[in-house]
Amino acid sequence: MTTSVPTLTLRAGDGTVDIPQLGFGTWEIPDEDVTDAVLRALKTGYRSIDTAAIYGNEEGVGRALRQTEIPREDIFLTTKVWNDRQGFDSTLEAMDESLAKLGTDYVDLYLIHWPTPAKDAYVDTWKALLELRKRGKAKAVGVCNFHAQHLQRLADETGELPAVNQIEVHPYLAQNELRTFNAEHDIVTEDWSPLGARLNIIEDPVVGSIANATGKTPAQVILRWHLQIGSVVIPRSTKPTRIESNFGLFDFELTDAQLDSIRGLDENKRSGPDPDEFNVGA
Repeated sequence: MTTSVPTLTLRAGDGTVDIPQLGFGTWEIPDEDVTDAVLRALKTGYRSIDTAAIYGNEEGVGRALRQTEIPREDIFLTTKVWNDRQGFDSTLEAMDESLAKLGTDYVDLYLIHWPTPAKDAYVDTWKALLELRKRGKAKAVGVCNFHAQHLQRLADETGELPAVNQIEVHPYLAQNELRTFNAEHDIVTEDWSPLGARLNIIEDPVVGSIANATGKTPAQVILRWHLQIGSVVIPRSTKPTRIESNFGLFDFELTDAQLDSIRGLDENKRSGPDPDEFNVGA
């Protein structure tokens, strides 16, 4: 499968970089399994791979990068600094550790994993990310799980906003206000937990009805919704058939009526923690 994936443009210092709108997530994939999963994803056509220090699988992702025949420059690679390493100097060190595990001298996107308000170090961490971009160790830099007030503080204290805000988004948690804030400030929204697996959204009758009408799976319908609302989306799986199925999003479109039906499912219901309350690793 070689279908090309549309891209979105990210701010990257004085220039820009393109991120594929569909990527492959690796959360909860053990290091011993992630190499095969990433290789399968790359063979399927994915060109964006998302990992993080806390996932414990950067070495396995690095093995896949070395084993694939796809050139490194054709793969968009993301990793993240964990909460316990926040702070200027410790973030610089954490990046070097991640690069060593990944076996590469740069990543395409480096993210602050959580604001971790109890630690109150995300501004200094953001300054470190800007320095890492200046040094060429990250092409673009961004954040995960930041509310509008966290983003505004970065702008107020450093003069620069992230290129990406990776947040929990799915039909039960559309995050309309935050996505609007992101868009108004040239921040690309990237959606994690896109299928809301712990909430059984794929079993929702509205999603099932649209799946029947389109001849697609419920998961494909939900992932297509993410693309059509303008997000980057990063589903993950270790099953080859699911990896391939999740990539099959480019031969159909949801109608306005179908998008409206999915929009009506929003319950402001999270499967993960609220960023204002999540301080693990602080």
